[in-house]
Amino acid sequence: MLCHIVTIFPEYFTGILKTGVLRIAQEKKILSISLINLRDFADNSYRTVDDYPYGGGSGMIMKPEPIFRAVAAIKEEESYIILTSPAGRRFDQNLARELSQKKHLIFISGRYKGVDERVKYLTNDEISIGDFILSGGEAACAVILEAVVRLLPGVVGDEESIVSDSFVSGILDAPHYTRPANYQGYEVPKILLSGDHEKIKRWRRKEALRRTLLRRPDLLKNAPLSPEDLRLLEEIKREEGKENQD
Repeated sequence: MLCHIVTIFPEYFTGILKTGVLRIAQEKKILSISLINLRDFADNSYRTVDDYPYGGGSGMIMKPEPIFRAVAAIKEEESYIILTSPAGRRFDQNLARELSQKKHLIFISGRYKGVDERVKYLTNDEISIGDFILSGGEAACAVILEAVVRLLPGVVGDEESIVSDSFVSGILDAPHYTRPANYQGYEVPKILLSGDHEKIKRWRRKEALRRTLLRRPDLLKNAPLSPEDLRLLEEIKREEGKENQD
């Protein structure tokens, strides 16, 4: 995958690109990333990329011309251009999977009060990582990029771990434990030490459903639940109801 990030702060990504899956993907030649300094495409000696908003109001708006020039310099036939924006569609695992199929991603990182609305005619997508305010789109780009890159074949050594991650099956992941079996009186559930793989599999599915029901019940509305999942949910609801009464 080829990726370009258009930003006025390319230094923001210096450490991020040398860490974790992004580093591994580049070392394995699965990912190639280029940082594009938007100020290099400004049209004056001050390298200005923002201006006052028409109609008045507070804040500054990123000008369209430098963005159009920057994208024109790197755009290819298969480029998929993304503007990080609070007005965009919400980023989730399904969207990460969709973007992982693209050959060339171009991220436009906004700053200041916002980006000139005409930039939308240049993009293929607007994406938001949540309903909160950031100083700029760089953090959002980093989040999206890591979620996408770890899905590329060959990046994560244990690909089975990706399949069992939270949200992949539409619900949260089950709780996990490792050695020691007893730490300061906190014990690992005995079923995980039993060696009975079928019972362990059922326990993990049930606890994943329990965690989702208690923490993110909204996910259950769209999760692909089997008849067995529905039976487990009813079982969990009875257990939780009994526990709340005790």
